[in-house]
Amino acid sequence: MPDGSNLAQVRWELGVAIAQIARRWRARLDQRIAPFGLTEARWLVLLNLARRGDGIPQRALAARLRIEAPTLVRTLDWLEQQGFVERRAIAHDRRAKTIHLTDTARPVVLRIEAEAATVRAEILAGIPEEELALCLAVLKRVAAGLEGAEEEPVDGHRPG
Repeated sequence: MPDGSNLAQVRWELGVAIAQIARRWRARLDQRIAPFGLTEARWLVLLNLARRGDGIPQRALAARLRIEAPTLVRTLDWLEQQGFVERRAIAHDRRAKTIHLTDTARPVVLRIEAEAATVRAEILAGIPEEELALCLAVLKRVAAGLEGAEEEPVDGHRPG
């Protein structure tokens, strides 16, 4: 807070609050899903495939999850060994694979979704719908600001 203004203080506190809430929320959900034998990395892959569609290339899935491809490969190896996902070769590029949920994964995803809904209900209990809607609108604007910032180079220079 270099200028010591109230706005700078509020912005700083908001950033800290968002980071802490996200970390604690995921930790609570991770704790509830741990009995299923899934780590956060694993359940995030399953939920992403279930919610946003499977049958996508590994690289696209890594980009969706904002993780590096080698990190995803280890997670997919485990999920495939458990029978939760399968990799399929792409006809025009045998080196690339698409990722698909299996029938074995679907009941597990439903259990994860149920736990996630319970955690959300517990965390947000007592907050009126109007306040939640306003909060969501603000957070969407924050997210949009992040999207714009991600397009800008860190050092101020564009390659090329």
